Amino acid sequence: MGMAGKDAAVELRTRLREASAALAPVSQLLDGISHAERVAAIRGLGRREQRALYAAAASAPPLRLSDLVPPGVPAMTQVRHHGRNTLPAFTWFEKRFCRPPGSDPERPGALFGFNFQRLAPLTGPGYFIARDDPAGREVRIDYRELPAEHPPGWPAIRSNERGLARLVYGFMVDRLRRVSQHVSIGSATRHGRELGSWFVLAREV
Repeated sequence: MGMAGKDAAVELRTRLREASAALAPVSQLLDGISHAERVAAIRGLGRREQRALYAAAASAPPLRLSDLVPPGVPAMTQVRHHGRNTLPAFTWFEKRFCRPPGSDPERPGALFGFNFQRLAPLTGPGYFIARDDPAGREVRIDYRELPAEHPPGWPAIRSNERGLARLVYGFMVDRLRRVSQHVSIGSATRHGRELGSWFVLAREV
């Protein structure tokens, strides 16, 4: 039986605030609750907890593109990942992913995606291409690359190097690590340098 979202959030923060936060108890908690409870739990994490979670996830099993868009999801069908970041405002957002047409569902070479958030009319949708990191255990979300197409209903593809989009997404690559079956934790980098900005995601399906 799951726990209330508020209780899950409190328990998750407690586990991450321990002196030596370990990933296994966190993963077990997140795997044992409902999607709604997971979203409530991760959206209760502040900067301190997200930083600790990202560090703990360095020892996690590899995260792959098929974890972000499961093989059973048809090509060009969005999968929503509900998230929270460590920015001062507008901290709730989503990353939406899809698998390009013609890709191997089990081992796609890339995913298309964008950021769904309230400031999108000003900053643009923040389109990206996600790829497995062949040298590590992470997925790289690269805002320097733009998809050639998008599913129906997604916003028009816009450059990340113009206007306000350049300040938010320009030259950015996010490093995404596994936390549990449905949850991942990311760190933003620009020009290869960590920005000290994290975000946590919960996959909807």
